[in-house]
Amino acid sequence: MHIEVASHSEVGQRSHNEDDLRHGTSGAQVYAILSDGAGGHSNGAMASDIVVRTATVLLQRATVFNPAVLEAAIEDANEVLNTGQQGLPSHQRMHATVVALWIDAEVGQALWAHVGDSRLYRIRQGRAEQLTVDDSVVQHMVNAGYIKPEEAKHHPRKNQLLAAMGSDETPNVHVTKQPEPVYEGDVFLLCSDGWWDQLELEDLERTLFRADTPRQWLDDMAAIVAQCRIANQDNYTAVAVWAGNPAEVTRIGG
Repeated sequence: MHIEVASHSEVGQRSHNEDDLRHGTSGAQVYAILSDGAGGHSNGAMASDIVVRTATVLLQRATVFNPAVLEAAIEDANEVLNTGQQGLPSHQRMHATVVALWIDAEVGQALWAHVGDSRLYRIRQGRAEQLTVDDSVVQHMVNAGYIKPEEAKHHPRKNQLLAAMGSDETPNVHVTKQPEPVYEGDVFLLCSDGWWDQLELEDLERTLFRADTPRQWLDDMAAIVAQCRIANQDNYTAVAVWAGNPAEVTRIGG
């Protein structure tokens, strides 16, 4: 299975970019990792860099493809991020989110994991779905039935996280229990909250329908975010992973 990957990252209206990402191949395996950092006694850019760099090295060295290896890579990244932070109060610690996608292109299978509110989406046969569930106060309120999903987007506490890398308590890594099949034409999107907050599922589908490359798809979505002209727009970052020829599958299926 041919896998094509592209990435896009913008600073938005912030003074610097605290998002980071890595993607690449190791044999028949393809990985993509994205992290959104938050400041502390150092800075969010350092936190996100540590997370993606550590997890990348571990996935590159992996000799087997299974959920335990991916979970361990994220947990080890958290331990490295916490080095030197023991005993610091929460407001002084570096934190970060993470979302990771790991594909074995030889067998056509995928694994993914996340902590925080950076997300993974999949578009299959032209239909987009969110594969991850945010570790956020607002998502918890939605799950409990306190607010409706449509109210979450504009809730004043939407950016408050219940779990993050670098916390004094080891975060629960959400990881797929077993490899999931990847079909010809499947498309994955990893993105930070600055990206997904300005986009609806329909935007992902519509821009994919007219895109010929993952780079064009990301550029079209980034243009939508920029056109929103949100005051103090957060950094917005995404990685697109195309399996086979999704544009043709989308047009035929749509």
